[in-house]
Amino acid sequence: MKKLFLGLALVAASFTFAQKKGTSPISYGLKAGMNVSSFSKDSGSDVQESKVGFYAGGFANIPLSAQFSVQPELLYSGLGAKKVETFSGQSQNTTFNSTRKSTASLDYLTVPVMFQYNATPKLYLEAGPEFGFMLSAKEKVSTTMVAMTGNSSSTTTTETSGKIDKKDLKTFNFGLGLGAGYYFTPNIGVTLRYVAGLTDVVKNRPSGSDAVKNNVLQVGVAYKF
Repeated sequence: MKKLFLGLALVAASFTFAQKKGTSPISYGLKAGMNVSSFSKDSGSDVQESKVGFYAGGFANIPLSAQFSVQPELLYSGLGAKKVETFSGQSQNTTFNSTRKSTASLDYLTVPVMFQYNATPKLYLEAGPEFGFMLSAKEKVSTTMVAMTGNSSSTTTTETSGKIDKKDLKTFNFGLGLGAGYYFTPNIGVTLRYVAGLTDVVKNRPSGSDAVKNNVLQVGVAYKF
């Protein structure tokens, strides 16, 4: 990770030296907002639902010309997803129906490097890579069991939560971002970005099974100093 941050610092320095004379100076700022994250799968019958989280951090905007700039960022980003599974079975005269709802919460330190095109003085479009480093992984599970015998039924709900062993997960995540932003004033703006993950979250996946990747839609605000 230290090597990556050093590389990003060198890249940022290169862009700084590449600035044309007459361009705007480098600006710094803070940004925060809402994450709507999910896992992508190639196939499968599981019902996948989005998870709401948040992101926050800082950025540096380095103008390269009047139309183009590069914006490296350092963010905390809460990702993950929800999954609903149903099971049924029968034992003698009793029928069992079970619903298992699980929420995976994966926390990352992310380093997006966005290349921005200023379509107007206030509106920009952006695209670029995002590098993520997992900070923690947790899972919360709620299981509801309904047992029916004749005309009577009983319902039992159990909840568990705990950490996911990071040895089973890849701690590095790589994605591609595409977004836009609009500044109402020179300092205050709103941002929209979608980041599609390209890295399988699970380590040592069995051959033939589907890859699970992070995807997130980010909506937030930005403030330039």
